Amino acid sequence: MTAVDNLWYLADQARQQAEQTRHQFASNYEDYSTFSRHRTVSRPRFKTVAERTRENGLPYGVHTVVTNDAGEVLLVRHDDVDMWVLPGGQVDGTESFREAASRELREEAGIEATDEGLAILARAEFHCAEYDTWGVLPMFQGRAVETELTVDDPDGEISDAGWFDELPEDTRDREQLREWREKQA
Repeated sequence: MTAVDNLWYLADQARQQAEQTRHQFASNYEDYSTFSRHRTVSRPRFKTVAERTRENGLPYGVHTVVTNDAGEVLLVRHDDVDMWVLPGGQVDGTESFREAASRELREEAGIEATDEGLAILARAEFHCAEYDTWGVLPMFQGRAVETELTVDDPDGEISDAGWFDELPEDTRDREQLREWREKQA
């Protein structure tokens, strides 16, 4: 089997796992927003994303849309992508998706939040030459239990955290988050 065939097989395994994970979320949650994100990536990046997705259906892990009593949204500054993003990250070991989201929230912002279900279930599609695959981007929702933010990211990727009424221009998935907020109002 050639390297090209291996990449096709890996992409197929990732698609199958993504579909199972998407179905799991759709079976367990109602009333969430959806959107799709499309990326053309290099072959090495495609392989990395497909390997991650093959494990649990998630190319980027889990995230949480956290709001405070004023309706502001919590964002963290991710230095590697040079953007404001929702707190989140990879699922470790035997953690559930929700446990991973809570852990990442504690690490990246130093707070706890209530569990209010699933805010957004996005689809991330990846293309590389003639290959394609996809994964699930779950974004849970919660209300902040406390609002004083402290960044203690063991990965060193997060440099700041803040509450935002108006989302910064360099917010990942800014329009989709704005649409979600409008539905909540």
